[in-house]
Amino acid sequence: MGLPAEKTRYTVQQYLELEAKSATKNEFHDGEILAMAGGTFQSSRIAMNLAALLVTRLRGSKCVPLDDNMRVRIAKRPDYVYPDQSIVCGEPVFDPDDTNQTTILNPKVVIEILSPSTEGYDRGEKFELYRQIESFREYVLVSQKGPSVETYHRQDDGSWRIGNAQGLDAVAHLASVGIELPLAQIYEGITFRP
Repeated sequence: MGLPAEKTRYTVQQYLELEAKSATKNEFHDGEILAMAGGTFQSSRIAMNLAALLVTRLRGSKCVPLDDNMRVRIAKRPDYVYPDQSIVCGEPVFDPDDTNQTTILNPKVVIEILSPSTEGYDRGEKFELYRQIESFREYVLVSQKGPSVETYHRQDDGSWRIGNAQGLDAVAHLASVGIELPLAQIYEGITFRP
């Protein structure tokens, strides 16, 4: 029995150069490039509904929503991730290693739409990475299984307050940016499987 093949390791600059030419999105974790899975019709519809709500609710504020094309760098580590959506308040701070300005360092809110293949990662390791970002104040997890939105809001003492909105009559509160998101609008046009 032979030894396992050694994994190729990349520098941040190599990753950024490859990613600029790539037709697909890839995350970067400590020298390794990991391909991202594609989404479903349902996740795409939820993402578009959310985007429309965020644009409307944040209009006129100092906060702007960003889609899944904007990458986030975990500043204290060589990690790059793609949230499904994020919100930046004030001026965006771009990664100085990324001259294309496709990577921000200062998301205030990160939104992930959960899928069976990513839910464990989104709740675990990815949340741990986001918590290392100084500007990060709120994490929003949106279910595809049924109308449910969880919010994790960082308190001044560093603890997290958890909110859970369930059902189409519920409203998710994003305390860090002072907006409300009715679940009926997030899940508009979605049919849940039994």
